[in-house]
Amino acid sequence: MKSRRIVVFLVLGAVLFGGQVFAEEPIRIGLQAPITGNFAIEGQMARQCVEVAAELINKQGGILGRPVEIIVADDASNPRDSALAAQKLISQGVVAAIASYGSSVTEPAADLYERNRVVCVAYGATAVRLTMGKERRYFFRTCGRDDSQGEFFARFAVEAMGWRRIAIMHDNQTYGKGVAEETKKYLEPYIREGRAEIVYYDAITPGEQDYSAALTKLRESNPDVWYYTAYYPEAGLLVRQAREMGITVPFVGSNAVPNEDFVRIAGLEYVAGTFMTQEPLPQDLNTPKAQVFFTAYRAKYGNIPSSPWPIYAADALFALAQAIENAKSIKPDDIAQAMRTMENAEGITGPIVFTERGDRKGVPYAMYRYNEKGQLELFTP
Repeated sequence: MKSRRIVVFLVLGAVLFGGQVFAEEPIRIGLQAPITGNFAIEGQMARQCVEVAAELINKQGGILGRPVEIIVADDASNPRDSALAAQKLISQGVVAAIASYGSSVTEPAADLYERNRVVCVAYGATAVRLTMGKERRYFFRTCGRDDSQGEFFARFAVEAMGWRRIAIMHDNQTYGKGVAEETKKYLEPYIREGRAEIVYYDAITPGEQDYSAALTKLRESNPDVWYYTAYYPEAGLLVRQAREMGITVPFVGSNAVPNEDFVRIAGLEYVAGTFMTQEPLPQDLNTPKAQVFFTAYRAKYGNIPSSPWPIYAADALFALAQAIENAKSIKPDDIAQAMRTMENAEGITGPIVFTERGDRKGVPYAMYRYNEKGQLELFTP
């Protein structure tokens, strides 16, 4: 009877893990994401991407001959639930965690993972201080940092577009304010040279429905360009309300703006012509890993993600898988050391190499623009 039970368990395992028969227990990796809440679309796409990545890994024999199992915890995109989600994953004994979307949400979770010696790979947390404000030996991220985006916008706005009178709007939250401050810093040399001027620098309150007061102040500053450095729900409302007020100044959103919800909230007629500072979007990725991944993703969900952040979540899993293979170990110190030293990790977005502080090396930025169909296209001046 015992031998029959073993056979049944192996068959069940084969069904659960991509048709592969695994004799050993799965390697459990956590995904902490906003499955509910204001940014649920991002969390849901992240879950789909990570699950597709896990299926691909399992079809190739898993990690160290063991299947990958993804344990999902919803942080609802707020710091309190973030800490609870992290504690949940830690208590379930995950080997590592992919966590999370939003810098202020990621921070309390990162501290918990650090204290409990669990490797954490953020996929949508760009605040510089997460790696530079304190030493975190178990923290990494597959996305870029705010300072890189701020530098890109400043250079592109002045040198490529000749925009001199610049308006910067944020939402006083960690991410939005961080990008705004970095942009302001990188504009300083142009301001000293007389090539640029910040004519508006202010914050809106997220979650409101009427931004006419802020937009009136923006209009009075008479900018050449309006850079909004926060999230898509407010960006959509701002663009719609600005255009209805007759404000036609070019709008540029930071990389937390573009996705299908932004288009829906703003409306197609107002989205057309808006710009976005952005890492390469899913449709522009053509690495070997991307081709395999998007084929599998389309087969399961019909279309590719409308945002880059879920792709970085999948890349976090690919990075962890390679680090564990390199280390031949699931011990946290071995994984962390392998993450810092590996040069053979390939992701959907290209090679994945980390600095000693845990930042991703070589994340590129580009300027995109929405067309009349609500689709983003690479923009060349």
